[in-house]
Order: sequence, then structure tokens, then C-alpha cells
Amino acid sequence: MSEDFSRFTQLTEDFPQEVLTYSRVEDVELPDGAGTLALIRLDNQQGKRPNTLGPGSLIEFGKAVASQYERAESGEIVGLGVIGKAGALAAGADIVSAQGLTSADQGVGLAELGHYSYNLLADFPAPTFGFINGTALGGGLEIALPADYRTVSAGAKAIGLPEAFLGLVPGWGGIYRLPQLIGPEAAAQVIFSNPLNNNKSLKGKQAFDLGIAHVLFDDESFEQESLAWAAKIIAGDADTVARLKTHRSRDTSEEAWARAIETATKTVAAKTGDTAPGPLRCLEIFKQVPQNSREEDRELEVKALGELLVSDEFRNTVYGFMELVQKRGKKPAGVPETAPRSINRVGVVGAGLMASQLALVFATGLQVPVVITDIDQARVDKGLDYIRAQIAKQMEKGRLPQEKAEALAGLVSGSTDKSVYAETDFVIEAVFEEIGVKKQVFAELEEIISPDTILATNTSSLSVTEMAADLKHPERVIGFHFFNPVQVMPLVEIARTPQSTDEAIATAFDLAAKLRKTPVLAKDATAFVVNRVLLRLMAEVQKAFDEGTDAKTADEALAPLALPMTPFDLLAMVGIPVAQHVTESLQSSFGERFYVSKNLQALIDNGVTEIWSRNDLGAKYIKDETLALMEIGDSPKTSEEVLNTVLDALAEEIGLLLADEVVASPKDVDLCMILGAGWPFHRGGITPYLDQQGVSQRVNGKIFH
Repeated sequence: MSEDFSRFTQLTEDFPQEVLTYSRVEDVELPDGAGTLALIRLDNQQGKRPNTLGPGSLIEFGKAVASQYERAESGEIVGLGVIGKAGALAAGADIVSAQGLTSADQGVGLAELGHYSYNLLADFPAPTFGFINGTALGGGLEIALPADYRTVSAGAKAIGLPEAFLGLVPGWGGIYRLPQLIGPEAAAQVIFSNPLNNNKSLKGKQAFDLGIAHVLFDDESFEQESLAWAAKIIAGDADTVARLKTHRSRDTSEEAWARAIETATKTVAAKTGDTAPGPLRCLEIFKQVPQNSREEDRELEVKALGELLVSDEFRNTVYGFMELVQKRGKKPAGVPETAPRSINRVGVVGAGLMASQLALVFATGLQVPVVITDIDQARVDKGLDYIRAQIAKQMEKGRLPQEKAEALAGLVSGSTDKSVYAETDFVIEAVFEEIGVKKQVFAELEEIISPDTILATNTSSLSVTEMAADLKHPERVIGFHFFNPVQVMPLVEIARTPQSTDEAIATAFDLAAKLRKTPVLAKDATAFVVNRVLLRLMAEVQKAFDEGTDAKTADEALAPLALPMTPFDLLAMVGIPVAQHVTESLQSSFGERFYVSKNLQALIDNGVTEIWSRNDLGAKYIKDETLALMEIGDSPKTSEEVLNTVLDALAEEIGLLLADEVVASPKDVDLCMILGAGWPFHRGGITPYLDQQGVSQRVNGKIFH
């Protein structure tokens, strides 16, 4: 069969930076005389860099498949397989190069090419096999879906369709084919729930359990076992075929589709609302799958992908994910060349919730002894009980074998005597957020620990410099600020004082990497980055409310930003006393632009923990007794006015933060807000968004980028 790819040649010129993934065809003699299988091996010849699929790669693949048609029709080969290089089938489309597209026609062409090449595999005149030997994301999974059969490696760590997260749609048949393979409800999880929930992906066994693959094999023997299994399928082995039918049983009824569509709709509404076109287009296509043909679906996917590839939301997401999380996050600014200290024992001062979470993260990440202390044994025991309970949960969920769980629990100990810190290499305090308390803790520690031991504070707002001022060795003190919940939140703000040594900072970066956290270096300044920006935002909303803006209007004014929660809900989650305390610290440092609400103080004084309450139906309202505690002005703002006021304030605050060199670049602000505050990827980081809305220029007289 000779297929004409000439109409797609222009696309290769539109992707001048594409790293070509080759499709090498090799003949494999299957075991037990089952015949010859043509095996297409995808390989970009770039070492550990995973395969990606641009137009040149898709043409390569399509031609490789087409070249085997006549051999299959003549019986020269009995089947066709597709496999990747070690550890990866393919990591999806070449989205970095796709940023350079300038017209929807180019995107449409790329989508058409993917369908054209993959449909050649779907229509192949002999049994076809997708051997998912590792990473298979987006187009890298879609390349296996047209095959008749799929195997998956137990060692595969990233399988899925992340397009909704990236502001796109699965544009090469994924929305259409996946529900047919695994049922619509499981497909909704892969297409919507996983990508819109922190871009989750599946591991090999999870992909097998869902039915994406027919069989699961060990990583070490994956290719050999996959070929042996393919031989049995081709030979019609009765037991092998019977097991296929059992594993592939999925509910594809109208009722299942209705449930899947309802779940997907709720997921998109909750995660991005109507602010991100990608998930909405994805949902639109998904709803039509039950009545659409393959060709009708192709038309929808091609049109959507073509338009989305040139959208601001896609470019924003690529900037946020690729430029920030993948590049800046892994190669942060400000890492000293000095070698880090070796950390063989860690101390955590405190046994409350935050301290207990820290102890667990250090023990898990470093696999070294960790000791916690508190003022009485009851608090220490409570902290240890929490840690052991969390480890037990991990074991119950199958994430930790019993032996490792017991070993991990054994690494953490507790005491009421701070002398247990004598042999530590790194001590972090997580005690009450009051400067006097923290100074006293550090003074006591300095009499116990080695002169080389690094002292860290988990403070969210206090001056690290002042904390260290009276110490004999202030140079070993740093800020090491985690976010709650510690196990989940990826960001760590590393605060450097004028006295902090390169060794202390280098050790902090090294620790963050070992704890699988993303570090950002900040100059020691009140509230560092995330809390400074967030509290400015929350203070402006609170001020609008106090001055007379309706609560619903004030709280929902920021909906176009697609933040994870509204300001008042965030206030309740953080805790009104904590937010008030941090705002007071910020006002003390930076002046009246940080508004401290007398109304919030009245709520604190009367033990009220939230502005919003909820009725039996979950609807928000403010209790009369809560309203009675507050004095509301008579100068209301519209929703648009509140939004514009907040955006102006954010542009001003970030401009001042950068002018004071708290961080090295606007990219660091963006990275902090994405990983520490849930700023949505499709908004592209907070500074590009302010640029795009014209706010940066209006407030600061210049853009951030």
C-alpha cells in the first residue's frame, strides 16, 4: 500500500525544531512457529529524552505502517506491533514546537495527519499490537489505541491523556476510541478527572486494571513476554482469548454514558468553570461519542485541536508547565556552587499537625532518623500517633509494603527533652508563629546542637533575620517554608538572610530535591512570595466587603481567574486568626497597602471561624449573629470594580517585590503561585496574565515579560 503524505509536507517546515522520532521496522520471528511479526520501534535517538510526535515523526510512523500492508495481505507477516525505546512508548505530541504555530490551519493539518497515520494502524489487514513499554501520554497513548491488542509494562509510570490539562483535546482519536475500550465512566476519569486533578497519570497496573491494556507484564521481560503473548493471540490460543473477554467487560450502556457525562461535566465545572476552552471543547466532543462515527469524531477533534493549538490558554499552559514547572522548577535560580552538607539525622521542633507532617516528609524522603519534641509528652505522643496513622494508611492503600512501613515508622521518635537534637545535622522549627517564641527556641537549640548544624524555620511571615539576630552563629539559619498539606503541596520557599552561608542554602536546595519538592529562593522579606501576594489579594476583597460590597459579589468577583477557591473560602481554610496575623506582619513591614480588617478582628475576638456558613442544601449565607459583629460601609463596588482593584493591587505588589529583588525573576513569582497557591496553568502564571490584561502596563508603566 502506498499512501501519499505529500499534503502534510508543509507541516514539517512549520516545526523546524522538531526532534524526529524514527519508526524503524524490524521482523521478529514469533515463538512456537506463530509466524513473522513486523515490529515498529519508535526511537528519537536522544538517549533518555522520551519520544515525541511532531509532523515529521507522524509521517515516519504512517509510512512505516503503510509499508507493511502488502506484506500482511500476502501473508508474509502475521501481524504488526508498535513499541518504544527503553522506558517510553511516546510522551505525546511535540507541544513545545507547537507553540510556534501561527494559524488554526496549521493545527488542523497536524490533527489531520495524526488521524491519517493512526487510522492506517486501525485499518491494518492483520492483527495489530500496541506494546506500552513505558511513558505513553497524549498522542503517545493514542498511537496504541487503534491497535487490536495492547500490553503494558508494570514499570510504566505515566500513562494518560493530559490534553485537558494542557488546554487542548485528545486530537488523534483518543476521545472516540478510549470509551469503546474501557467504557465511558473509566474514560471520563482518564480524559477529565485525572488531567484536571493536578495532571495525574496512570501507572502500568492501573492502566491494565482499567482495561486500557489486555495484559500486564514485568518491566524486565516486557518485550519478550509481549511477543510471546502476541504469538498466542495470533495462534488463537483458547485460554488467552477467553481471558481477554473477561478482562475487557465494561458497561457501555446509555446509563453508563449518562453517568460519565455527568461526572465529566461536574469535573470541568469545578476545576476550570468556563474559563478554559480546552476542557469545554473536550466535553463537547465526549458527549457526542455515543452517536458519532469515527469520521464524525475525527472532524470534531481536528477542528477543536486546530483552534486550541493557537489559543492563549494553550501557550499559557505550555509556559506554566514546560517553562516553569519542568525547567525552572528543576533548575532553580540561585543554587550555590558550594557542596551541600550531608544530612543523616533531622530534628523537628514541635509535634503539632504541621510539625508532624514535616517529620513524616523528612523521614520518607531522606530515610534517616527524625526526632520531634514538644512541651509535654501528651503532645509528643499525639504527633507520633498521627505519623504512624498516616504510614498505616499508606500501607492499607498498597503504597507501602508492611516491612517498609514498619521501618519508616521506626525512623521517627519523640521526646520532651531538646537534648535529643545534639546529634542532628538539620533542625527545623514549626512552633507558634510568634517571633519571641521562635527566638527562644533557636537560643535553646544553639546550646545543644553542633556549630555546623543548620537551623531552619518554617515561618510563613516572620523575619528570619530577626530570628537569628541574637545567635552566635546566625549564618546557619535559613527559612524553609512548606505549604499545607506538606505531603501534597510541591513548593518550598527557601529564604536567605544577609548572613546565610552558601553551604546552608545549598543544603536546603539539596534537601528539597530529595524530598521531591520544588524550591524557589527568596530574599528574607515578610511573607516571602506566595503569602505576600495572596494576602494582598485577600485583603483587597475583604476591604471591598467591609466598605459595603455585597458578600457574594466580593467573594465571586475573582471567578474569571479560575482560582481553586474563593477568597472567603480560602480565609476559612487558612484560619482567620492566621490570615489576620500574617496581614498584620505585612502591614508592619510594607504599610497601609495591606489592609487589616477590623471586622475580621471582631470575628476572631468572638470565636467565629468563617464568614460564610452553609445551609442544609450547601448554599452559602452569613449568619445574622456573624453580621451583627461587623460594621459594613455604604460604598459598594461592582464585581468588575472589585476584580480590577485586585488585579491592580497584584501588579503593584509583584512589581515592588521584584524591585526589591525578593526573587530573581517574574518566573519565580509565577512558579510560586502555581505550585503554592494553585494559580491555574491555563492563565499562564500570574505575571503573564497581568501583562495580557494590560494591568502591568497600566499600574507599573511596563510589562513583566
